[in-house]
Amino acid sequence: MSDLFKILVVDDEADARESMQMLLNSVGYQVKTAQSVAQALNFLEVEYYPLVITDIMMPGMSGIEFLNKIKDSYKENIEVIMVTGYGSIETAVQTIKMGAFSYLMKGSKPEDLLLDIKKAKSLIELKAEQFQNTKQRNKKFHLTSKNPKMQEVWEMINRVADSNVNVLITGETGVGKEIVAREIHLRSKRSNKLFIPLNCQNYPDKLIESELFGHEKGAFTGAVTKRVGKIEAGNGGTIFLDEIGEMSLATQVTLLRVLEAKQIERIGSNRLIDVDFRLVSATNRNLHQRVKEGLFREDFLYRINTIEVKVPPLRERREDIPSFIDFFIGKYMHDTGKHIKCMDKETEKFLLEYPYYGNIREMKNMIERMVLLSRDGILRVSETLDVRGPKEVNARTSFLSYKEAKQNFERKYICSILECCDNNISKAAEKMKMSRRQLFNKIQEYEIETK
Repeated sequence: MSDLFKILVVDDEADARESMQMLLNSVGYQVKTAQSVAQALNFLEVEYYPLVITDIMMPGMSGIEFLNKIKDSYKENIEVIMVTGYGSIETAVQTIKMGAFSYLMKGSKPEDLLLDIKKAKSLIELKAEQFQNTKQRNKKFHLTSKNPKMQEVWEMINRVADSNVNVLITGETGVGKEIVAREIHLRSKRSNKLFIPLNCQNYPDKLIESELFGHEKGAFTGAVTKRVGKIEAGNGGTIFLDEIGEMSLATQVTLLRVLEAKQIERIGSNRLIDVDFRLVSATNRNLHQRVKEGLFREDFLYRINTIEVKVPPLRERREDIPSFIDFFIGKYMHDTGKHIKCMDKETEKFLLEYPYYGNIREMKNMIERMVLLSRDGILRVSETLDVRGPKEVNARTSFLSYKEAKQNFERKYICSILECCDNNISKAAEKMKMSRRQLFNKIQEYEIETK
């Protein structure tokens, strides 16, 4: 067994910790022990442990509370084996429902524990393999561009990926700026570390610094626990700041100091924390114009814009449209479990000729809706968009501004997804890959009635 597989053992009894450490070390595992949940959480902040073995009954925070925190913060990236000397069927069922990998009584045979560890290790390795396969599939797809402008983009990505320079990705909304940012990360020496995205537009000024730098307990109203920020969590990896043109001047000043010093302070703390990260930013704004308007700092722009990568809109790389159509049909067939046999000629013509002013994101939404609402496995644009072709779209919408046409489509799209989800906002938001708050704001904006 590989000594690279690390396990964190948490138990308030020293004898239990020592005996388990000796057992696991003897079969080749790398083990760290903690005497409390608080200490274990501190360890997890600075180092990744794919498997945690924890006692349930402990002073302070219990093992069940610890399990809940792990699943909230790390989701499926950490497996947890629960061990207790005071077990019950109810407790076992509860922990498994909460996401524990397994549940064992203290005093069980060592073979039972080692077997559970082996199974958990296999699951963790399988997830890692699936993640790598997904990365390769995504890379293979996005490298198939036949457009000269996009080939220049990929060439630029290859040239800058292994450096540590800050990159600014520019282009219209929906062109795939985050895809480019992820490609830069995947091809860099930091690819084995985290890629952490944050959309600056989604956070008020008072919250974005907490998201970026973290905060201490009691630092402000509502800070009931200590929180590690995105930059600290992504130490060694890549931080992607989307819509950076919306960042406030005050936050720009703070982030500029961080980029220069490579140190952060959590809000409410005076302790400097060394950080090593690569910053990739994106915007659909003209930041030089924002500088002239006094809305963006010139020194901050020069700091984040060592290299600029310009992503052309989809309408300027029409030779890529068929590949994107096939990709998204396959994706949403997999996501929805639906079998799509074909699309009618009218729909094919529409999709190939449509101007896509909303770029890849607009195409993605259109195809997701068509797959979702298809009744017989045939994609028909007339069933979902209430149009019969681009000429009729142009005739009916020529008097509308782009913003108005986009709003009309967005409203229809939201209504159709809500209908499919029985007006369950949480389910609809999940389908649309947006936060519940964002969807609720859109519902209010478009005055959509929900039952």
